[in-house]
Amino acid sequence: MDKRYQIFGATPSPYTQKMISLMRFKRIPFDVHFGDVASLLKERNISLPKPVLLPVMLLEDDSGNEIATTDSTPIIRTLEKKHPERSVLPQDQALNFINYLLEDFGDEWLTKYMFHYRWHFERDADKAGTILPLVNSQINLPDEILQEAKEFISQRQIERLWVVGSNEDTAKIIDSSFKKFMTLFNVHLENNPFLLGNLPTSSDFAFYGQLSQLIGFEPTSRAIAHDLAIRVIAWHDLMNDLSGLDVHKNSLNVLEDCPNSLKQIFNQVGKFYVPVLLANAKAIEDGKESWETEVDGALWKQKSFPYQAKCLTWIKDEFNSLNDIDKKRVLDFLDGTDCEKLF
Repeated sequence: MDKRYQIFGATPSPYTQKMISLMRFKRIPFDVHFGDVASLLKERNISLPKPVLLPVMLLEDDSGNEIATTDSTPIIRTLEKKHPERSVLPQDQALNFINYLLEDFGDEWLTKYMFHYRWHFERDADKAGTILPLVNSQINLPDEILQEAKEFISQRQIERLWVVGSNEDTAKIIDSSFKKFMTLFNVHLENNPFLLGNLPTSSDFAFYGQLSQLIGFEPTSRAIAHDLAIRVIAWHDLMNDLSGLDVHKNSLNVLEDCPNSLKQIFNQVGKFYVPVLLANAKAIEDGKESWETEVDGALWKQKSFPYQAKCLTWIKDEFNSLNDIDKKRVLDFLDGTDCEKLF
């Protein structure tokens, strides 16, 4: 394959790690460029995407022009059409929807864990503030410039914790949710090596992207993971490079035969993520700048986040694209998890 995709991102970016791991599994040739993405794209005279989210991939439009593209979920669907080999999307459309919902949960809820543990605790914030300038610019950055960059990045990121809902009111909920999630995911890995069977799907890569930071970078969450979820530690290490996995000797589960441990994970989706999705979308619809709702018996307060309102719309669109039989199969599987409230 002569074509090599160009990826621009950063090593501490969970979505960059999600895409790199996926590209390795699919054996799609790529070059990765770490650093200040805006500067790297300007050097190539490529217009910046709006907004600039990590990673940025160059994808060709219908005229063959390279377009800087963001948002990992639609990028994966584009890649699947061009490179269907070693697919990360289930052929069974009901299972494919379950995979979509899990991928969204990974991208939009697990990232709350990542940002919270990176910037809420002093030790973690000190590490992140020190390392991020080095990997985003130059490893040989002079110490005096590094200190200035550390202060700038730390202040900016800590001030932006509101975007993901991390604050003094929600800290205990996020910590509780992370510990429950890691415990349940650990149990699930006793039954399956991946979320939906013996092959990875896009949801596995979404989970891996966030856990690449929670296990591979943040001190506090890594310690929790070692205490509660040693199988997840091993899974995280394997997910880094699955290019050698034999896809012909393995298969996905039938939705109806998925182990109960997967449904227990969906119980957490319904308990933690669904009420936040619904309350945020209602606030956006009503034009409110902030909102609050009950999550796992506690009060969650957050500023309204337009992107996650779009996520809810896309989830509903995916569900509505199913035929009636597959809709019923999905609802039967989700029954009792509170995820059915999405529809």
